[in-house]
Amino acid sequence: MKLTDTLMEYMVQGGLVMWFLLAMSIIALAVIFERWWALRKAKINVNEFLAKVRKALIVNKSIRDAIKVCEQYRGPVASIMKAGLLKYGQPKEDIEKTIETAALYEMGRLEKRLVILSSIANVAPLLGFLGTVTGMIRSFDALAEVGLSDPGAVAAGISEALLTTAGGLFVAIPVQLAYNYFTSRINKSVRDIETSTNMLLETFGEMQRSGITPDQAGVGAAAAGAAKPSPAGRAGGSPPAKPAG
Repeated sequence: MKLTDTLMEYMVQGGLVMWFLLAMSIIALAVIFERWWALRKAKINVNEFLAKVRKALIVNKSIRDAIKVCEQYRGPVASIMKAGLLKYGQPKEDIEKTIETAALYEMGRLEKRLVILSSIANVAPLLGFLGTVTGMIRSFDALAEVGLSDPGAVAAGISEALLTTAGGLFVAIPVQLAYNYFTSRINKSVRDIETSTNMLLETFGEMQRSGITPDQAGVGAAAAGAAKPSPAGRAGGSPPAKPAG
């Protein structure tokens, strides 16, 4: 109870700015937890996944088997690979365009709400400095009214100034650290996507040089099966696989 009472006392002494900072910290905490959970669900063993996809394409010579592998995994890499697999046999430019469209969609999902964390990390210190300015104004007003006869009146404004500065930094520092962490995770996902798509295009080239036609690879049947559960409104020639996570 003592800690709670102290925090409440700080909130009251800090004034209105402290309540804004409290609201921002609650929003940031909710976003951090949601993004952590989403990125955790999207994490896969990329090397294991690519090995299974390549085995399905090179050994089994089956696009359908490769798509089944993609459907067993969650996250952007599997969804983008599935979108590319459905384009086997088409010009390389069309495949790359489909992959790019799917990648843009998945990147939007990965970066969702990160702008909120970035904004809070930038605005919280400024809001704290605003409280510093208003606190100092309050101190000088009190000094002008009572002079040096009542140091307590002056100290109240100084206390408000220091509390809001500390509060702004207290909110901004962990939020900035969380934003940097999520950004690094997303950058790793980008590298995984690039590695996966390069592998897919190289494997398609090997299959075509081996004379494996789209019909032999089962592209038509795979595309028909994938089209049924696909949500409407996706951009691109063939809709990317429904992303999980």
